[in-house]
Amino acid sequence: LAHKLILLNAKSNNKEIIKPIITKATKIQEQVLAKLNFIPTASQAEVLIEIEQDQFNSKKQMSRLLQGDVGSGKTLIALLTALNVVISSDKNQVAIIAPISLLANQHYNFFENALQEVLQDYNIKIALLTSTTTKLKRKKILDELKSGEINILIGTQAIIQADVEFNNLVYAIIDEQHRFGVQQRAEMLKKGAIDILMMTATPIPRT
Repeated sequence: LAHKLILLNAKSNNKEIIKPIITKATKIQEQVLAKLNFIPTASQAEVLIEIEQDQFNSKKQMSRLLQGDVGSGKTLIALLTALNVVISSDKNQVAIIAPISLLANQHYNFFENALQEVLQDYNIKIALLTSTTTKLKRKKILDELKSGEINILIGTQAIIQADVEFNNLVYAIIDEQHRFGVQQRAEMLKKGAIDILMMTATPIPRT
């Protein structure tokens, strides 16, 4: 009962907010799927529609959990929904945070590969920020992030450091949600995130 009341209270506190207009990036999504030579499964298509309804139609902040086994396509959903955000405005930004550098690098490589042939056409810039990023490269990334030149930032907890400033963070994606606490999600909200998608293969009781 206490848990249910807490959830109801949290839901009632989710007031309507002014959200940027997000539209479906149909053309680039189709190009990406063609590049990957992949047709989404029924479950992936259903999840994509649900998330996009929150992105396009809801006036309330999205806080959604995407649960699926390893290899079920969570990263693909993250990519397709992130494209909706960055295509809608060249100033919109997306942050994707992973618990370890290895996973962050995997996401970065997947995004780069999937978008390889369309990045320049759509003027999308992706960057990777982890604890192993050199000091010089880190400064360049922070400058470009603050100016809005970087559209999608992928990284580890390095993203939530105090000196990391976004120009217009709209959408935050937290991978392996069970590896992060409430504080990390709160930090993404402080940096301006309006919609949050949490992904995990192993949901935990507090979720």
